[in-house]
Amino acid sequence: MLELPLWFEIGTFAALGIILLFDLLYVVKRPHEPSMKEAGLWVAFYVTLALVFAGLMFAFTGAESGTQFLAGWVTEYSLSIDNLFVFIIIMARFSVPRKYQQEVLMVGIIIALVLRGIFIALGAAVVENFSWIFFILGAFLLWTGYKQATDSGEDEEHTENALIAKLRKVLPMSEKYDGNKIRTTVNGKKLFTPMVIVFITIGMTDLLFALDSIPAIFGLTQSAFIVFTANIFALMGLRQLYFLLGGLMTQLVYLKHGLAFILAFIGVKLILHAMHVNELPFINGGHPIEWAPDIPTFVSLGIIIGTIVIATVASLLSPAAKAAKLDAELAADAEKSLHQEEKDAEQR
Repeated sequence: MLELPLWFEIGTFAALGIILLFDLLYVVKRPHEPSMKEAGLWVAFYVTLALVFAGLMFAFTGAESGTQFLAGWVTEYSLSIDNLFVFIIIMARFSVPRKYQQEVLMVGIIIALVLRGIFIALGAAVVENFSWIFFILGAFLLWTGYKQATDSGEDEEHTENALIAKLRKVLPMSEKYDGNKIRTTVNGKKLFTPMVIVFITIGMTDLLFALDSIPAIFGLTQSAFIVFTANIFALMGLRQLYFLLGGLMTQLVYLKHGLAFILAFIGVKLILHAMHVNELPFINGGHPIEWAPDIPTFVSLGIIIGTIVIATVASLLSPAAKAAKLDAELAADAEKSLHQEEKDAEQR
């Protein structure tokens, strides 16, 4: 396992904590829908920040740790983009006002960081003490990759709707939002707003994605520091990326297949690593399987980036993407017309 300088780890977490705090205060103090230019500048800033950090990793901790961070960050960033599909559905389903979507996304990111921090701490302890866990994690990622490629999501949607229906029965809830508040008063009675259901749904989504993403990155590095920083950098800027990509998300029709391949590839990598460090007595007499190769990190990085590029290009060139773009444009025009009609009605 890589040994990183203590001063480097402390300095990194201090700097990232300050940046996240500033980002949180910015959202709370100024709720608004960012323009494409603003969102693009923020995304560019966070991506540049991650690349600068990767450069510092190369300079101060060595090429292997730097490559592991890059591979982990690209993987987690790709899986986080997959989160955006679900966030878009959640925002639309609960009709969250665009002005407050930034705050909802920020809360979702904080929940994701907390959940992933817990999973990383547990995962690091298990991985360090039980090498056979790589067999289980590898099989889990292979199964997850298969589900990712073949699942339509209808079962999850039905389950989610059932849970939301139960929550609405248990929690006294208002029909409308009251800004970004979770609680409001209607006719002298204290009620929850629909915002609380949005936060619960976002939190559940983050939990499910953490179950996939954390085993995936442990297939690339066993350093808890690299795992956690890669997750932080992947989640930072996700809020702005949501507004930057917008309707483009529906055009990435092959992204889930690309992510499925990445998960399956890392699953194979984990199983090969488990064979290489085998200690189970009923497999090869408890001895490592020498012919099982450990796939180098730089090879993993190349395969991951190549898969994302191919999936993105194939998506944007496909007829399905063009049809999705047309549908998005028609929906945007319809929404614009509806807003104009409501505005004209108010003026009368």
